Amino acid sequence: MSSIRVEIDPELLGRLRSLEEADTAATMAAVGEAIRTSTLERFDTGKDPEGRAWKKSIRAQQDGGKTLSKSRDLATSIHVESSAKGVEVGTNKEYAAIHQFGGTIRAKNDGLLKFKIGDQWISKRSIEMPARPYLGITDEDMQEIMHIIEEAVTED
Repeated sequence: MSSIRVEIDPELLGRLRSLEEADTAATMAAVGEAIRTSTLERFDTGKDPEGRAWKKSIRAQQDGGKTLSKSRDLATSIHVESSAKGVEVGTNKEYAAIHQFGGTIRAKNDGLLKFKIGDQWISKRSIEMPARPYLGITDEDMQEIMHIIEEAVTED
């Protein structure tokens, strides 16, 4: 499972918890939804949390499609788990980590990986998958998170 975890400064979280009217679970759910929304936007923009463009996939280079978006399975698997103590945004897809961090994909049992590029079938023992980070928090995300928390703390 690939995910990111957001932990709020203990002092701020303490202030938030001390307010009887404050619903920390709802606040964390709102933070999670903001991060999930930002993450989904990365699949449309093709940029990592630092604003760098992902290396285009071969398919995207050939047909002008979007990288990591052929089936949208990875994007639609992004989910939020939140509680009064924090929030986690991630996916349970087995292949998620190779897209987030990159790495080598090797054929099993000394076989070959087979895939189609254009009209041609290619066979390789291994391939290097470039990192295409989709999980993470941008500066804008952090500003939004702080805004959500400040609203919860100052609400009457």
